[in-house]
Amino acid sequence: MLLLGYVGLIALAVCMVSGLAVTWQGLFGIHTTAVLRYIHLISTLMTLAASVPHILISWLRRRGSEFTRPAARWLAQSAIACGAGVWLAAGLTLAYSGTKHKNEFPPDYNLMYGKNRPFAPSLARTSTNGAFDARSLAGSASCGSSGCHKQIYDEWQPSAHRYAAMDPIFQGIQTVMAKQNGPESTRYCGGCHDPISLFSGTKNIFVEKLTGLDGFNEGISCVACHSIQKTDIQGNASYTISQVSEYLWQWSGPHTAGAAARDFLIRTWPTQHNHLSKRMYKKPEYCAACHKQFIDQEVNRVGWVQLQNQYDNWAASHWNKKGDARATVECRECHMPLVDSTDPAAGDSTDYNRSASDGKHRSHRFLAANNFVPALLHLEGGQKHLQLTERWLHGEINVPEIRDKWSEGPIVKLRIEAPGTATPGEKLPVRVVLVSNKVGHDYPTGPLDMIQSWVEIRVEDDRGQTVFSSGKRDSRNFLEPGTFLFKAEPVDQYGNLIDRHNLWEMVGVRYQRSLFPGYSDTVEYNVLCPSGGPRAPSQAVGDTREYSVRATSPGTLRIAATLHYRKVDQFLLNYVMGEKAGLTSPVVDIASATAQVSVARAGK
Repeated sequence: MLLLGYVGLIALAVCMVSGLAVTWQGLFGIHTTAVLRYIHLISTLMTLAASVPHILISWLRRRGSEFTRPAARWLAQSAIACGAGVWLAAGLTLAYSGTKHKNEFPPDYNLMYGKNRPFAPSLARTSTNGAFDARSLAGSASCGSSGCHKQIYDEWQPSAHRYAAMDPIFQGIQTVMAKQNGPESTRYCGGCHDPISLFSGTKNIFVEKLTGLDGFNEGISCVACHSIQKTDIQGNASYTISQVSEYLWQWSGPHTAGAAARDFLIRTWPTQHNHLSKRMYKKPEYCAACHKQFIDQEVNRVGWVQLQNQYDNWAASHWNKKGDARATVECRECHMPLVDSTDPAAGDSTDYNRSASDGKHRSHRFLAANNFVPALLHLEGGQKHLQLTERWLHGEINVPEIRDKWSEGPIVKLRIEAPGTATPGEKLPVRVVLVSNKVGHDYPTGPLDMIQSWVEIRVEDDRGQTVFSSGKRDSRNFLEPGTFLFKAEPVDQYGNLIDRHNLWEMVGVRYQRSLFPGYSDTVEYNVLCPSGGPRAPSQAVGDTREYSVRATSPGTLRIAATLHYRKVDQFLLNYVMGEKAGLTSPVVDIASATAQVSVARAGK
């Protein structure tokens, strides 16, 4: 009995000290130490295991003695106090047990594809196959307001994931789709662009902008991404999402008592929080759910057509060394590079090249090629994000994690091949060679009907006069005819060009050009070396342009070539936003090169 008493006393002391330490961390830290939490739990159980038999044996031994009555009173008082505590906890639970979610479709929700496919033609689904209250998938600000994930939240703020639903280009095209095919058809887009609205049933008739107010400013929210429990590689948002269990006062605003209580609960008992998806998105297959797209008969009324497909591009490329993580470059290693972190999410012992104490987390900027919308919408942190995006497109972002596996230099290399000398009056063959250097999928990638990447070339003489040019933009920011262009030209069933991103009418492609990872492409130009003839108009033949200019004294021709990129072509931008808006998508110079050719005298 004496031994039980000492064990119970020691366990109680450990329980109190560890409990105070965990409480302190929960109130004033950003996380609690797992070891301390488990010590507190185990010591509590040990205190009970030792104290209860100790008290019971003592009672039985001293039963009938002078100590019995005071001991009985003490035990009764302790039992009453414990019972009051239990009833108080139960009463608080009944008084406030969290948000009462309304997981119901609107009364007029159209199940046009059947009751078993309420979100079709998107392949996204909920774990219940029913609606989720929009509030249960929104509230990303609460992740960053507590001091826990503020760094990650600030990275997410200007990212393409965050503005996926508020992108005015997306909004404009979605409106056209709804007018032509009905609002239900826009569910095709919702799984990837606007999951909160999709799963709350607001991709429906009479809903303004086809989006819920809770989801409009969040796009792919923190919870929407981290609640995904299952994916496959079909694409078109082929994932299953669950509704996470909430902490009390989950959605309380910053600097409130509710928020303080919520943060304390999360930090001191993070088990429920840790049920959010944290491991499955390490795999590229997680990204494939949205970064792979197709049109099928349900959408175009004709048949199946493959659209953008970053996943299969990557899977078939030299970046994927199946079964060898040390030689493979995966999606997250490029687009979510490790950054120095004070976040509770810092550290990871499950990666071959990381540790639990490495002081880093994966950036949630998702840097890629979206260099237009953050400035247009004046997103918080947008200017910095655009600067980083431009550096990314230049290939200037250093990623130490994959330095030994990645290439150096720009994302696409460019070089000029031309003879060392040219003769007046003869054609000068110029070749521009483009090599996909450090892109994990096709370059460019994404919706190639609206993305443009093109070569601009200019040949000048010693006096700075243009001898030859191609790839210029006019005063309205349109490209001149004959420009060498990476792009796709989809068509509808009647052969009409799909130029308004009206992909729901697409049945095929009449032209497509892009660079597969590690591959090259070449554009050839025939430049007529100055020969003294009168200046003639340019003539375009395929990828060839010809000029004739007045003779210059023998000297040097200077050749400059640049690969440009812009996210949205001018026609689509004018169509969606209106030409009077005066908007144009920023142009980034991906790579450039120069060369010189000596011009000899005729006959020499």
